[in-house]
Amino acid sequence: MYNFSLKLKSTSIIILVAGLVLFGLGFYMNKGISTEQIEHWMETVHASGHHNPTHSSEMIGPQDHAAHLQHAEMQVHNQPLAAIHLVAVFFFGLSCCVLFFYSIQHAAHAGWSIIITRVMEGIASFIPIAGVIIIAIMLLNINGYGHLFHWMDPELTKEGSPSFDIILFEKKKFLNIPFYAFRTIFYVVVASLFAWKLKAASKKVDNTKSPRDYQMLYRWSIGYIVFFSLCSAAWAWDWLMSIDPHWYSTMYIWYSMVSCLASGIAMIILVSVYLKKNGFLPQFNDNHLHDLAKFLFAFSMLWTYTWFAQYMLYWYANIPEEVNYFFGRFQYYAPTFLPMLIINFLIPLLVMVSSSIKRNYKVVTTMAILVILGHIVDFFNMVMPGTVGAYWQNWEVLLLVLGAVLFLVGLFIFTVMTALTKLKLIPSGNPLLHESEIFEYPF
Repeated sequence: MYNFSLKLKSTSIIILVAGLVLFGLGFYMNKGISTEQIEHWMETVHASGHHNPTHSSEMIGPQDHAAHLQHAEMQVHNQPLAAIHLVAVFFFGLSCCVLFFYSIQHAAHAGWSIIITRVMEGIASFIPIAGVIIIAIMLLNINGYGHLFHWMDPELTKEGSPSFDIILFEKKKFLNIPFYAFRTIFYVVVASLFAWKLKAASKKVDNTKSPRDYQMLYRWSIGYIVFFSLCSAAWAWDWLMSIDPHWYSTMYIWYSMVSCLASGIAMIILVSVYLKKNGFLPQFNDNHLHDLAKFLFAFSMLWTYTWFAQYMLYWYANIPEEVNYFFGRFQYYAPTFLPMLIINFLIPLLVMVSSSIKRNYKVVTTMAILVILGHIVDFFNMVMPGTVGAYWQNWEVLLLVLGAVLFLVGLFIFTVMTALTKLKLIPSGNPLLHESEIFEYPF
């Protein structure tokens, strides 16, 4: 059994509290920003020659100074919710992707990965925690305490209104508050139930060693694969793409999912190596590390393919509402938009292409940390342009994002490691355990 050390527990709590303090400070500073200061920021942005909108709503409705200022105020005061939203969605997606990878292993009757079964179950334990945060953010937006999703404004779909938006009016059957709330709760509740049921089924296999119980674990894994395949696409639409409801991409669901999948593999590596180095998972060896590193490398390349394919097709088409998505990011998010390719693509390509490197614990764990950080930046680029616009290069956003990341990281460590203390790290009842123990990569 794993013993959650006092040192790591204290570290996770310190990280969590530090995150809360930084987020609270950023929140306080954000609330103190005056209308005059926001107006000054807006005029500075326009004076620098930057006029491309970061959100389609900027092209709809009145275009006078008062309307622009009102929009800028909403963007600035969106900063706290946007910061916690991007990190919560990232960790929810990461945890769900780990459970998806776990289910694929059982559905394929893969033997090599049985050693890390409990690691994946532990990470999946964070699904309901991140889900509760997402539901809380949803409730705040619905009740008017945030404006992350501008389609929630009833004036935009009211015929005759000065802000009437025909595109949102046509999408109202899907983008409406009751249906959105139902979908959000459905994703969180069902994903949490699958995480609980798969862990329970796996534990039952350990206790009974029954082929019938193992078959039930297989069937529940198939069920989760079906659920994830459909709902990961839908929550990408709801929580990310609907931030700018005029813009849509058929590549987006794969793009956001693979971002979380690469991060999920990186997290499995970090937790597995930590357990091995502390003597709790000695069966985990270079061969298991090599296979996980292969997946990390492969998903990093797949993410790059989806990023480039989406960019190339939309840039080539040169349709204003589509190209606007990239113009706003090139103009206002130049320090984070293209440079993230260095972390998420170039470094993994140059470092991890070698087979022998994939067996090096220090290199692979370093790459895992970089990949997670790189994809947090990726989610930053997905969420921030459409919610806070050009007003992100200030101390408030730095404190809010850093605070949100530290808070969720601390909470993640505490939740996952606590879950692992309740699990037997070696799934002794799994019929493929011996295959995993003797697994050796032939090259």
